[in-house]
Amino acid sequence: MVTKQLIVNADDFGFTRDVNAGIVEAHRDGILTATTLMANGDAFDDAVRLAKETPSLDIGCHLVLVGAPGFPATIPQLVRAVALGRIPIYEELSKQVRRIVDAGLSPTHLDTHKHTHLLPPVLEAVARISEEFRIPWVRRPFDFPLQPGGVGWKNKLMRLTNGRFRSALARHHCRSTDWFAGFKFTGNYGSEDLINVIRALPEGVTEFMCHPGRCGDDLRAARTRLKESREEELRALTAPEVRAALAEAGVKLVSYRELTASESGIPRRT
Repeated sequence: MVTKQLIVNADDFGFTRDVNAGIVEAHRDGILTATTLMANGDAFDDAVRLAKETPSLDIGCHLVLVGAPGFPATIPQLVRAVALGRIPIYEELSKQVRRIVDAGLSPTHLDTHKHTHLLPPVLEAVARISEEFRIPWVRRPFDFPLQPGGVGWKNKLMRLTNGRFRSALARHHCRSTDWFAGFKFTGNYGSEDLINVIRALPEGVTEFMCHPGRCGDDLRAARTRLKESREEELRALTAPEVRAALAEAGVKLVSYRELTASESGIPRRT
């Protein structure tokens, strides 16, 4: 029985047309199994079209409260706006999910742009949306090296936050992978780094977050620090040696849709 399963999930589907193209390429020619769609992305319609043309690509929702028109530009500004009650969080995020559903897609998982659901009020809204829209999976964005046994105040703080995060999801019957990876690699990895992650995967189901894309005119004009790095990630995700490393390590590629359908049979960590 396969005891190590990996979901390779791309953020930012719908951001620009060249990002969309790179995500689909990483799925068709590489190891990417899932992506999350930005309902307020400039290339939303293009992403919907590509999703329908690529039914094997598992689609989720990339919920946005920061860094887009009409929202705070930075995380500190968002924290202040949330603390002062200036953003109707549930209403805004449920509107984004509704747009994706109304476009004819069936999302299976939720995450947030810049991990804003680490903020308790945002997490509560996301978990509520997961339950109400019957979208079972919610990202738990804690890289797997930060687990019991680590030392230092940062590890202690992350373990405490992780425990509270789990409890909030459990109240709304949300599911999450056993492990998560990719946060510390964002915008800065190649095929050898990805191979090292694969070799280090723990038992259970891991989500690897990534940001592949083609760096064309649309992306170059966009406000984001991730530009040329998206092509580097795309090369890593489509490298033959990376797929070979999966076979060597006994890791099975899966999607959220597959896990929901099969219930996987792998013992869940609590």
